[in-house]
Amino acid sequence: MNPIIISNKTDFEKKKKEFIRDGSATIHVLSDFDKTLTKGLVQGKKANTLISYIRDGNYLTSDYPAKAHALFDVYNPIEIDVTVPLEEKKEKMLEWWTLHTDLLVRSEMNQSVIEDIVQKNDIHFRAGSLEFLEYIHTHHIPVIIMSAGPGQLIEEFLKKEKRMYDNMHVIANFFIWDAQGNAIGRREPIIHTFNKHEIEMKGMPFYESLVTKKNVILLGDMLGDVGMVEGFAYNNLLKIGFLNEKVEENLEAYKKQFDVVITHDGDFSFVNNFMKEIVNN
Repeated sequence: MNPIIISNKTDFEKKKKEFIRDGSATIHVLSDFDKTLTKGLVQGKKANTLISYIRDGNYLTSDYPAKAHALFDVYNPIEIDVTVPLEEKKEKMLEWWTLHTDLLVRSEMNQSVIEDIVQKNDIHFRAGSLEFLEYIHTHHIPVIIMSAGPGQLIEEFLKKEKRMYDNMHVIANFFIWDAQGNAIGRREPIIHTFNKHEIEMKGMPFYESLVTKKNVILLGDMLGDVGMVEGFAYNNLLKIGFLNEKVEENLEAYKKQFDVVITHDGDFSFVNNFMKEIVNN
């Protein structure tokens, strides 16, 4: 099977011509983080998500890992099952992340945990994704990273790779710390896989920089990621999806949602080549 599948070649070529015609000054990027900018699989096994670094690192109270795994076992099958209706998924994901973030606060989450995780671990970024972030920074193309993961971890890992640029904005689940660095709550709203379309960007400080950039490149690995663009008045939208596993089972559903599907945990070559075509024409 070709690892890169274009769902409708005529439609794709039409969009590409319009992106090229309008130029890079009209583009912004919307991207998920876990398993989109990072790899889905490492040495044949599922890659660590950001939250798993906290869960599996023996940082918090002794009962936290078992309780976190128990929540995962209940809710993850719902998250990845393409047959579960969207409204049910949204309800269950909000339930999961509310319970989990409350559990993190009760389990003595602290800023020092973030610092230690970043110091001791390297994220497995998808091949070519760091080059992509560097390239769009060089060409002044804004990128919004929207993730259900811990916002502070995303920012610190990007800083570690020297890729936390001024054209980059992270919308994620951020802890609220007290004076001693203890987590005492979370910023609202909670972000999960299937409510990204409900996150209102208009009130955010970077929104004005996007108003004239109505050609959007959207990157995600979950079907719910396509909702990141809802509420934004775009002219052209190219949706690129990373289908990391269970390709045969999920390909048709991904082709219906994404213009391009990159299968088998593929790299960023297609994305980087597309960007270079847009910028250099």
